[in-house]
Amino acid sequence: MPRFILLLVLLSGLSLSACAAREFAATPISLADHVAPGDIYAGIRLLGALRLSSSEINGLRLCGLSGLAWDEGAGLLYAISDQGALFHLRPVFDDQGYLAGARSIAAYPLQDASGKPLRTPFDDSEGLAIRNGDHQIQGDTELLISFEVKPRVVRYSTKGEWRGEESLPAVLRDIRNYRDPNQALEAVTLDPRWGVLVGTETPLRNDPSGQIRIFTSSGRFWIYPLGSAPSSALVAMEALPDGSLLTLERAFVAPLRPLVISLRRTELPVLGTAGVPLKVTDIAVFDSSQGWLLDNFEGLTRYRDQRFFMVSDDNCNSWQTTLLVYFELLPVAPVSGFR
Repeated sequence: MPRFILLLVLLSGLSLSACAAREFAATPISLADHVAPGDIYAGIRLLGALRLSSSEINGLRLCGLSGLAWDEGAGLLYAISDQGALFHLRPVFDDQGYLAGARSIAAYPLQDASGKPLRTPFDDSEGLAIRNGDHQIQGDTELLISFEVKPRVVRYSTKGEWRGEESLPAVLRDIRNYRDPNQALEAVTLDPRWGVLVGTETPLRNDPSGQIRIFTSSGRFWIYPLGSAPSSALVAMEALPDGSLLTLERAFVAPLRPLVISLRRTELPVLGTAGVPLKVTDIAVFDSSQGWLLDNFEGLTRYRDQRFFMVSDDNCNSWQTTLLVYFELLPVAPVSGFR
C-alpha cells in the first residue's frame, strides 16, 4: 500500500509511538473513552488492548506487524512484520480473562531457500496462517506467509526456516495483474474444506472496483464485495469453525479524513460453485471520527473458541502505533452501538 498516504491520514488523530525504544513493553490502553474490557460494541465484546513499544528483539525491530497466528500447542502468538521478521509473543491475561500484557519470547528473520534472510524486494511479508497449530507434535507446525511485491505463499517453520511454496493460480503469480505491487497478497488463511485461501488487498487490475476475488490454490475463486467505507481494502481473513470467514478491512480516503476498520463475516459456499458473489455482513465497524483510537489494523487470528487478536501495522514510523486488540465474537451481532 502507499505508505506515505497512510501516514498523512493518521497524523491527525494518533499519538506518537516511541521511535527509539529498545526494551519491549506492552501497555494496556483503552480504544475509546468510557470503553473498558468486557464492554460490548456491535457484534463483539472487547477484551483488552495493548500498545506495543517499538523495540528490538534478537536484533530485529518489532514494528510493521502485518500478520498474526496463534499456536495453541506452543502457547505462542506469532507476528510477522512487512520487513521479513517473525516474532514470538506470549499474551498475559488477568483473573477475568482480559488481555493485560504480553511478553517477547524470540524473533527470527524469514529465510529464503538457501537459508539466508530475505532481502528487498522479497521480504514484504503480509498475511499469516498456521497449519497444525493445535498439535503437540514437535516440529509439526508450519506457518503460511503471503507476500506483496513478489507475490507468493511460502511455508515456514516457526523459526522462519523456508520449507517450500504453496501452489498459486497463474493470475496471482504475475505482479502485472495487480493494481500496485503493494496491493498484492495481503490475506491468507487455511480453511478445512477448501485448503489455502488467499485474497488481494484491492481488486486485480482488470476486475471491477469494490470486488475482491478470494482464491483457492487450485484457481477456484469467489467474489468478495468490499464494505461501504470508501477505499476499503481487504487486509486479513481467518477461517472459522462454522465454515465462514472473519474478514478485516481497512479504509482511508484522503489526508485528514477518518480511518475506518471493519470486521465482517463472510459465508463460504458448501458446494463447488465458483465465481459467485459471497454473502458478507458487517460485525463491527470502527470509525476514528467517532472517538476510536485506531491505526492501520492488518493482522487477525483466532485464539480460542470465538476469541481473536488483531494487530496494527505502524509502518515502522514514529507517527503511528502498534496496537494489539483482543475481542470475542458474539453469536448474533446487534445492529450497532454499545450495550
